[in-house]
Formats: sequence, C-alpha cells, structure tokens
Amino acid sequence: MTTYIAHFTAKHKVIPTEQNSIFIWQQESGEVDITLLEDKIKRESSVHFYGLATDTYTEVKQDDIKIVVFKTMPFSG
Repeated sequence: MTTYIAHFTAKHKVIPTEQNSIFIWQQESGEVDITLLEDKIKRESSVHFYGLATDTYTEVKQDDIKIVVFKTMPFSG
C-alpha cells in the first residue's frame, strides 16, 4: 500500500463556504483515479465539513458538493 496526499477545494451548491484542504489516503500503487478520489473526499471529508459549517436544518448531500483536485503525490509523512 502507498500513502498519497491530495490538495483540493470543495464548493457546496448552497452553503457559501469553500473548503480548501488536503486529503491523505492509502491505495495500491499505481495511477490515482481522480473520479474515485473525488467521491472518497466527498464521503469522508466534505460532507462532514459542510455539516459543521451550516445550521442543523440544512441537509448536506454529496451531490451538492463539487470537488476540484489540484495535485496528488505519494506521501511519506
């Protein structure tokens, strides 16, 4: 398994806060599938970020979040 790091931003369709962050994950060595990575970031990071950034009455759905991955690279930290 190889550990990778990605720099990304997330924007929600309704909530006016942008998430600018990094994401660390492990996968078998090889090409990073950006589509799978975007889904993983939404599921494991951005849904929770926007849940904290809004009131308790706003439902946060994965389909309302757009992820842009700027860079990925192996990470040994």
